Amino acid sequence: MTNAPTRCFIVWFPDWPVTAWRRSVGEAEAATRAVAIVTANRVVTCSLEARLEGVRCGQKRREAQAGCPELLVVPADPGRDQRLFDPFLAQLEELTPGVQPIRAGLVAIRARGLARYHGDEVAAATHLIDSLAELGVAVRIGIADGVFTAEQAAYAADPVRVVPPSGAAAFLAPLPIDRLGDEELSRLLPQLGVRTLGEFARLPQASIRERFGERGVLLHHLASGADRQAVTPRTPPVELARQVEFEPPLDRVDQVGFSVRRTASDFIANLASAQLVCTELSVIITGERGEVSERVWLHPAAFTAAAVVDRVRWQLEATTAMTSPVVSVRLAPVACDAAFHHEPGLFGTATDERVHHALSRIQALLGHDGVVTATIGGGRWLAERQVLVPWGDRVVVAQPVDRPWPGHLPAPLPAEVFVVPRPVDVFDAEGQLVQVDERGRLSAAPILLTVDNDPRRITGWAGPWAIDERTWDAPRHRRAYRFQVVDTAGQAWLLVLDHCGAWWAEGRYD
Repeated sequence: MTNAPTRCFIVWFPDWPVTAWRRSVGEAEAATRAVAIVTANRVVTCSLEARLEGVRCGQKRREAQAGCPELLVVPADPGRDQRLFDPFLAQLEELTPGVQPIRAGLVAIRARGLARYHGDEVAAATHLIDSLAELGVAVRIGIADGVFTAEQAAYAADPVRVVPPSGAAAFLAPLPIDRLGDEELSRLLPQLGVRTLGEFARLPQASIRERFGERGVLLHHLASGADRQAVTPRTPPVELARQVEFEPPLDRVDQVGFSVRRTASDFIANLASAQLVCTELSVIITGERGEVSERVWLHPAAFTAAAVVDRVRWQLEATTAMTSPVVSVRLAPVACDAAFHHEPGLFGTATDERVHHALSRIQALLGHDGVVTATIGGGRWLAERQVLVPWGDRVVVAQPVDRPWPGHLPAPLPAEVFVVPRPVDVFDAEGQLVQVDERGRLSAAPILLTVDNDPRRITGWAGPWAIDERTWDAPRHRRAYRFQVVDTAGQAWLLVLDHCGAWWAEGRYD
């Protein structure tokens, strides 16, 4: 006996990757810009402003930019899309049971119970639309027999499209064959004169199985409106965040620290029950007048309850935003790891914890930027590759290291980098300043190096290595040559000869 198709809702958040990017950026002008989300140099989603300029999904990036010069191209980020979609998914689960996330921006919901509760399917869909509109997002809802048909109805909704029971085949028939999402069929069938789902559904199933196998038969069922896929609700994730409210509000750091201990212990125990440990912690402190102090803390191993309390106290001591008593503290894990990955070693983790404790305490006294760690970023110049990150913050570099960066200096890098290059002079045996011509040839061998009016004889040198950046942008075009030299004192220098003929010391080796 064949099961009847499942009546379901599909809630579609149009252009969700664009919406997620705009929410992550938070800039007012981002809401009106023409934006295209790109992966593998092809447009996968674009904003309404971009579509009005002729940008379409599937276009190559260069074609899209040629048609819309002001187009802002943003790389796809599924993690960002899902992270920002989770609150809306949670809101849907509060409105109705039986929610199945298909992907970020697309959700399936069982129709039967929701429609009965609100009276009919249209009333239920209208309630969902109004509830999500209060959160600042517009959605479209398709209602049909089967998930596939309901999804196609959502794409055609304004804002609700209902495909009547047993009407799936008639609704799907005029739709193009590429709606099946199969690249091979979308390319091959139009060459055979099969351009719509209805034409594909009329083909003999035996011929489909012979040519395309069971995958083709499944797609044939979808095109025929015989989708038997049931909505499979997800199990909502465990709520890991914890918040403590203070009534009356507390105005002393030690009081807040003492009062948050139990919440911190509960927070860590809840993570442990899920076999997780927190390696990145968000602490949000709210004042009586509405002030908010928010910070994300990192940990070299895993947070303990005592470490959580310490972070709350240090954040209160360091912040200048709190001018009134504290009314609440919220603790939320930003990044977690499996607990077995963080089992204590032979000698435990006390050393790392003490170091982190001491540096975080100093940072609370000196300010957020008072303690920094150095990391290496991308770029051609050493000064721009040296990135200082406040202690406890996630390392984020504006220029990724894994880019090609033609002309960059390979390892080993100088131990000391001059943020402001030091002026030097390099002379040849005749006392003339050494230069490099357009072909990269030296005017003479470097013999003498002068640093701060201190002449030093050069005992060894290597170079030149050309740096030629932004050749397409005349105002910012820069050409220079690097040299490595060693003086008689055994000191090694990294020197740069710029396009004006001036010598500079970019760094110094140990």
